[in-house]
Amino acid sequence: MQRLLNFYAWDTGGLRDDVRTLAVRALGAADHGVLILDGTGFLKEGTKSAGVARQYSGTAGRIEDCQIGVFLAYASPTGRALIDRELYLPKNWTEDRDRCRAAGIGDDIDFATKNELGLAMLERAVRSGIPFGWVTADEAYGQVSRLRRWMEEHGVHHVVAVPKSQMVVSMEGGMVRADQVAAGLPAAAWERLSCGDGAHGPRVYDWARVDVRPRRELGDGHWLLVRRNVCAPGEVAYYLCFAGERTPLEELVRVAGSRWAVEK
Repeated sequence: MQRLLNFYAWDTGGLRDDVRTLAVRALGAADHGVLILDGTGFLKEGTKSAGVARQYSGTAGRIEDCQIGVFLAYASPTGRALIDRELYLPKNWTEDRDRCRAAGIGDDIDFATKNELGLAMLERAVRSGIPFGWVTADEAYGQVSRLRRWMEEHGVHHVVAVPKSQMVVSMEGGMVRADQVAAGLPAAAWERLSCGDGAHGPRVYDWARVDVRPRRELGDGHWLLVRRNVCAPGEVAYYLCFAGERTPLEELVRVAGSRWAVEK
């Protein structure tokens, strides 16, 4: 295996595409398939491994010597699989070409943010023509307006997490924070729904959605989706959603809950 990886010429991009093809062949679902964008850290000592640096690792929950990978997963009612990946290279790597060459990183690889790497993977997935209905991601990617705008321009429906400070355009045309929108919701706006099964059974929360973005294409729906913990009402999460205007709340909730498949 070491000889295969280190001494033989092989097409890593081609292998990635083959893995994607095989995964989608087994799991593909045109309406219910979900692409999930997420990053994770790999603790790593030393200075030689590609991209290793002192940086925040969600795995460790703190700044550590580690490598950071950005991943794209595919999930459907049949199962889940990773279908794409990119290695994040900090600027202190891309600005030192000798160090990059020593680690096998080509001169054509420039600095890219994690969000740019995520967008590149989504572009590859769309170009490949694989069947999927949705994209979801956590706050790190969901709050990036450029990524959301690209998905809208390409008709990619999505449910992406955003922070409570996210500004949204109300139906009256003003800008308002996501948490302020949630605070003004009446009791009748909430529905108790499961977003999927967890280790201890159905993951049940209170959910509400609010129309946002009054300027929209005919037939499109834009919502702020709010999730509230049943046992601890102070724990609230927020999502920006884009889909067909007749999309039921239950479907948005399903997609929001599917993000955890990438953790598995």
